[in-house]
Amino acid sequence: MNQTQETSIHPTAFVGPGVEVGVGVSIGPHAVLLGPTVIGDGVWIGPAASIGAPPEITSLRHNRAWEGDLDHAGVVVEERAVIRELVVVHQGSTRPTIVGSGSWLLNHSYLAHDVQLGADVVISAGVSIGGGCTIREAANIGLNASVHQFRSIGARAMVGMGSTVTRDVPPFAKVFGVPLRLHGVNRIGMERAGIDPATIAVIERSYGMGSVDLPIDDSLHAVVAAEFAWWESIEHRRPVSLGDEA
Repeated sequence: MNQTQETSIHPTAFVGPGVEVGVGVSIGPHAVLLGPTVIGDGVWIGPAASIGAPPEITSLRHNRAWEGDLDHAGVVVEERAVIRELVVVHQGSTRPTIVGSGSWLLNHSYLAHDVQLGADVVISAGVSIGGGCTIREAANIGLNASVHQFRSIGARAMVGMGSTVTRDVPPFAKVFGVPLRLHGVNRIGMERAGIDPATIAVIERSYGMGSVDLPIDDSLHAVVAAEFAWWESIEHRRPVSLGDEA
């Protein structure tokens, strides 16, 4: 095993019972990891991060996981994720809380119970995400934004800093403001994903005409078709407002 593959746990960190730690993991000073939690290979966890405390739900018991009293639905931090200093990630209650592979959680950000992030998501400093939210691959949530519980944010969507997300955000969208509004597509993110210009133009026209739904057919890029199929499957969906819509 070479140096880059070694796991390093600072002596002041606490890794409790029921925590599985992969290869090449770095855990910083005074970090607290409580089980049941799985930390994938190559994950970086910063000083004073807290992962695996019980859900903040008044009807659920607050167990003492540090004593081996394990409960709840767990946390999974997938490979190569970066969790910076003072981040808080809570246990799931009905499903695991998931930090997707290659995702970045910047300092002082917060993931409540049952939040699930896809791969390569960026959660900026000071962002708070309420319980039960789903955030798809490569979405980017700006500085100090707040996401209401049970909301969904589509793949490669961008949420502007300071925004309050009380509605669902479609794939590839750019949204910002209070109240939140749709402001076109994340063209750069789509180009980086290899999505062809014709498909990007179709989504731009749809969003520009006030529609956040897209007919799914064989002409669409496979990634786009999959994301809009997911978007249409959301139960009790409440899409972001368009233009001057209240």
